[in-house]
Amino acid sequence: MPKQLMKGNEVCGEAALQAGLRFYAGYPITPQNEIPEYMSKRSKDFNSVFIQAEAELSAINMLFGASAAGFRCMTSSSSPGISLKQEGISYLCGGELPCVIVNMVRGGPGLGNIRAAQSDYFQATKGGGHGDYHMIVLAPSTLQELYNLTMNAFDYADYYRNPVMILGDGILGQMFEPVEIIPYKPILTLPEKDWVLDGCKDRKPRIVRTLFLRPANSLQEHNINLTKKYERIQKELNLVDTFQIEDADLILVAYGTTARIAKSSIEKARKQGLKVGMIRPITLWPFPSDTIRKAAETTKRFLAVEMSSGQLVEDVKLSLFGKSDIEVQHFGLGGGWYPSPTNIYEKIEEVLK
Repeated sequence: MPKQLMKGNEVCGEAALQAGLRFYAGYPITPQNEIPEYMSKRSKDFNSVFIQAEAELSAINMLFGASAAGFRCMTSSSSPGISLKQEGISYLCGGELPCVIVNMVRGGPGLGNIRAAQSDYFQATKGGGHGDYHMIVLAPSTLQELYNLTMNAFDYADYYRNPVMILGDGILGQMFEPVEIIPYKPILTLPEKDWVLDGCKDRKPRIVRTLFLRPANSLQEHNINLTKKYERIQKELNLVDTFQIEDADLILVAYGTTARIAKSSIEKARKQGLKVGMIRPITLWPFPSDTIRKAAETTKRFLAVEMSSGQLVEDVKLSLFGKSDIEVQHFGLGGGWYPSPTNIYEKIEEVLK
């Protein structure tokens, strides 16, 4: 099929609609504004509902209702807006309600700025709301991958009955690239939604709950079941890309936009005779720890590169916990700092001296 030149935020919206999105609720915030704008124009072509909510809190709680009714649903925002959605995200995870949440990250903390950042990594992967829960977190690095992963996110959400986050950034959302609009095809055999609240005239009542007060409905038992599900996801879902790590003296670990920039630096380093490779996590949760541990059998130096003062690097260190002979360094800064191929290359030279 011919490719179309599209902006990242629009790619995300188109992929969701192609995947069968039936309900979108969002609220404007830069740099993801084109997602609700695109939805407002395109939703009617797919018989999908678009709502500009009065606030981020309203949008996320609308997803609770839409998902409980069995509809594929999505919201999107950027950093401070995602913070406002955290209580609702905890409810969605607690109720095991599938949905897709998009975060095109901007600089922080606070209102910060509208430049791209990756400083919401902890919030996305460690659970920014209350209670023990996990979202599946996907990190695309190109607009074609953004299209594919957004489409697949709805299948992961339905299959595992769990919210899925697309963690992008302001660069990914605002850039233009040619994208092939691929028709939706399920990537998993999806279970019947036998928990949906769609009226019980001809069946027994169903309940979707996040409140467990009576001893017969133990919250501890619910948490045990959630933990078992998360362990299953960790075993089954592990998306990672590797680049020239087989003989590397130094392996960079980077995701999303930063990984694209780092790849240019690695290619330059290789031309200069420096053996450098890269591990690019695509699922940030579950994190591809096994890939990093295996790489550490032949490589003793790792460099985490991120648009953050130091968050991804902690998962790299945790993956290598107990391996005292491994060196892990960090290169990055928060507040909307962008790495360039040149300064990443300079850091590579410094590490390999």
